[in-house]
Amino acid sequence: MQNLLPEPPATLLPVSEEADAALAAAVERGTEEAYAEVAARFPTYSAAWASLAGRALAAGQVVPAYAYARTGYHRGLDQLRRSGWKGHGPVPWSHAPNQGFLRCLYVLSRAAGEIGEADEAARCAQFLRDCDPAAGDALASD
Repeated sequence: MQNLLPEPPATLLPVSEEADAALAAAVERGTEEAYAEVAARFPTYSAAWASLAGRALAAGQVVPAYAYARTGYHRGLDQLRRSGWKGHGPVPWSHAPNQGFLRCLYVLSRAAGEIGEADEAARCAQFLRDCDPAAGDALASD
């Protein structure tokens, strides 16, 4: 069955040069404290939460990864809505400010699976693909 309704326009989150610079400085420092400082200073900046979540997951700290990813996911949803998103439609991976939200969604899916939340893991994985299949491909290859 073909959908005859047009797809909504892509949602592009705003650039935050100050938060981007703070995260770049945290990457250079490479400490948990540096990343946490960015998240505390810019709590709506999903990229900071995604970095914390990804680092925690890589270290085998699944529950903190889940918590960080869920925080970044919800903060990202708030930003998407403020940017005109109506609950569906493309959120392109190619737009760098969207990547923090999409990375949070990816880690949330993985961490949910690790703690036995199979339904949530599947929903998040599907949501990521619905936002942009390229995001899932890019993140799965990391």
